[in-house]
Amino acid sequence: MDAATRAKWDRAAGTFDLMSSRGPEWRWAPAKREFFSAMHGKVLFLAVGTGLDIPFFPPGLEITGIDISPRMLEKAQPRADAYEGKIELLEMDVHDLAFDAGRFDQVFTSCTFCSVPNPVGGLESLRRILEPRGELRMFEHTGSRWFPFSVMMHLMTPLSRQVGPEMNRPTVENVRRAGFLIREVKHIYLDIVKTITAQAPA
Repeated sequence: MDAATRAKWDRAAGTFDLMSSRGPEWRWAPAKREFFSAMHGKVLFLAVGTGLDIPFFPPGLEITGIDISPRMLEKAQPRADAYEGKIELLEMDVHDLAFDAGRFDQVFTSCTFCSVPNPVGGLESLRRILEPRGELRMFEHTGSRWFPFSVMMHLMTPLSRQVGPEMNRPTVENVRRAGFLIREVKHIYLDIVKTITAQAPA
């Protein structure tokens, strides 16, 4: 368990809803409902946080949600309890997943890989617990190739990483480096907020 990362997100848990809810619940709600509508089978949801995304999940599924922060999970539990299906919440680090190989049909992430300390290693860990040809579906903000956003995000990252996310991660390339096959990249806002659909190799 990465103690430093766990402590950072434990500290953030108290104000996380205040700082983050307006985006998921207002701005990105239609895109997130469409994104999560693809959930099926055995689903792992990585970095559940305080559970802000749970209301967008389709009903009737059995989902495993994990997070490195126990304080985040405490705040997520009421939202998991209110879900019309079953959500099991577990404290776990993506770099050290306690699941058998091939356990899940799908893995979903939501604004997660801007913050994973070793993003390629974390993605490789997810590939291991997906069944052959299993799906990785990501709703992420990434670095931009467009000026002036590329410069702005590069300059902001040294500060932003102290309290949460990095702003300039090359997440699509990291998914490829981790051995996934990219199936689709869909831009939600400019080339910064996007969904990534990828497949584990056979």
